[in-house]
Amino acid sequence: MLSFKGFAAKDLCDPHLAPSRRTFLRVGGCGMLGLSLPSLMQLENASAGEVLGGGPGWGKAKSIIMVYLQGGPSHLDLWDPKENVPDNVKSQFQPISTKIPGIKFTENLPQLSQLNDRFTMIRSMSYTPNGLFNHTAAIYQMMTGYTTDKVSPSGQLEPPSPKDFPNFGSNIVKMQPVDEPMLPFVMLPRPLQESNVVGKGGTAGFLGKSYDPYTLYPDGDDLDMSKMNRIKIDDLKLRPEVFSVRLKRRAQLRNLLNAQMPEINKAVESFELDEYYDRALSLIVSGRAREAFDLASEPEDLRDKYGRNTFGQSCLLARRLVDAGTRVVEVIWPKVANSDNHSWDHHSGLSKRMKEQSAPMLDAGLSTLIEDLDDRGMLEDTLVVAVGEFGRSPQRGVSTSGNNNSDDGRDHWPYCYTAVMAGAGTKRGYVHGKSDKTASAPLENPVHPAELLATIYHSFGIHPETIVYNHLNQPRELVKAQALTALLS
Repeated sequence: MLSFKGFAAKDLCDPHLAPSRRTFLRVGGCGMLGLSLPSLMQLENASAGEVLGGGPGWGKAKSIIMVYLQGGPSHLDLWDPKENVPDNVKSQFQPISTKIPGIKFTENLPQLSQLNDRFTMIRSMSYTPNGLFNHTAAIYQMMTGYTTDKVSPSGQLEPPSPKDFPNFGSNIVKMQPVDEPMLPFVMLPRPLQESNVVGKGGTAGFLGKSYDPYTLYPDGDDLDMSKMNRIKIDDLKLRPEVFSVRLKRRAQLRNLLNAQMPEINKAVESFELDEYYDRALSLIVSGRAREAFDLASEPEDLRDKYGRNTFGQSCLLARRLVDAGTRVVEVIWPKVANSDNHSWDHHSGLSKRMKEQSAPMLDAGLSTLIEDLDDRGMLEDTLVVAVGEFGRSPQRGVSTSGNNNSDDGRDHWPYCYTAVMAGAGTKRGYVHGKSDKTASAPLENPVHPAELLATIYHSFGIHPETIVYNHLNQPRELVKAQALTALLS
């Protein structure tokens, strides 16, 4: 039996829903209604352009800033504190009130607590991992919507491969190219990483390198808080001896030569060399990208408000890039997992490291980003998402992933954690889902990471189940999940 995946409808009496292709095309052979298999596939492909989207939030996003909290922050010590629980579960930080009555954060987020009437919280992020749930496998799932078959006993994966599923940002810029001479997809200030596995889940994978992000990784150690002041964008600059007019003349000469070489043009037309050349030329000559990277042009007091550290200045740069026309910016937490000092991977020393290092940077950077975008009117069509690959164990000092944990530490916990979304039609002051009394599992409305990605695609007017073709030319959905339109308005 052949089954062509489609989109569900309740029945034919629902006038606002299309008939279910999932039902209509579930056939015992290829001759149904006189359609051959190629014809069926052609019909399925053509139907992808039909009105399958719509609904709350559909197509409202023009850009996205993904604030990726690599390492897995503790939801109990930030967004979802619990009271009247055993001492080894209760956060050591005091709960504080927020702008939403009845919703509390911990004292670690004083600025975000006064801004949560502008964003949505998902307190029921949850998934059950395959095997041990360490960072690389979880990052790959969060960034691509897919798991991999090759997971080592430690939960780590092999390095990035051209066979990988694409990062969601690569899918977005392929389907919705930027219409400005601007970098479409930027990742900063460091790669996704666990131990020696660098960049897994952060590439275009089988889409090809032309859809990889532009990576801005300034020189300097992760703890170098001033590294964003040393941004190098040499590949976006013209050499001193090459003026813009001269470069354009070279482009005109190229066009004349190409016109005399129809056979060669025909041979390479599938590579779209002219398009890539023209895009690169426009990007370099316009100077738009170089100007976007100029953080020094921002007011000093605003830079102070974002935080004079790598994360805060990365959030500010993300706003500037989006304002200049970049479609996707991924701000990766600037400290790798499996490390101490400013990392979210709090297996030990949580009370000091959370209070003095990671939380203050998150609170200042993320709150100022949301407020700044909102004040400029950019939050109308810019989606902001802040999430990690998982949360932390409700009980301190226990091992859930094979790691050693002190009494002042929490291990990995994918069964319940928190995400934040703002802008582009996302509801303001809304809390979706609820965790149980120890924040161990969702009490209602569990949300899988794939559903979060589906919601992102939906916000861009891209159906989550749109078909793409992998390196073997096999059809694959962008993500096998439906958008959570309850989050959107």
